[in-house]
Amino acid sequence: MTMPAIAQQANAGGDQATIDKGKVTYAQKCSHCHGPNMVNSGTVTPDLRTHPDDKTRFVTTVKQGKNGKMPPWGDILSDEEISDLWAFVASRRKP
Repeated sequence: MTMPAIAQQANAGGDQATIDKGKVTYAQKCSHCHGPNMVNSGTVTPDLRTHPDDKTRFVTTVKQGKNGKMPPWGDILSDEEISDLWAFVASRRKP
């Protein structure tokens, strides 16, 4: 039995509970640098709403940090929290 197209789309980006958990983690751990709306014009952080649709790149950046400017979070956030963050960021992407 196949799932309806709407259900497939919802699962592709993460279910709402996962997105909501990612939103909470983002607010607690990420928003102070990346801004409450995923963009912070006062810093060198990128607009996360335009982040490439590349989960592997996202996870690597979060875990290992980037360019000596973003600290690594791999020892602080669990794999589940990082996946939840991805679901939240992916849900807010501008196409």
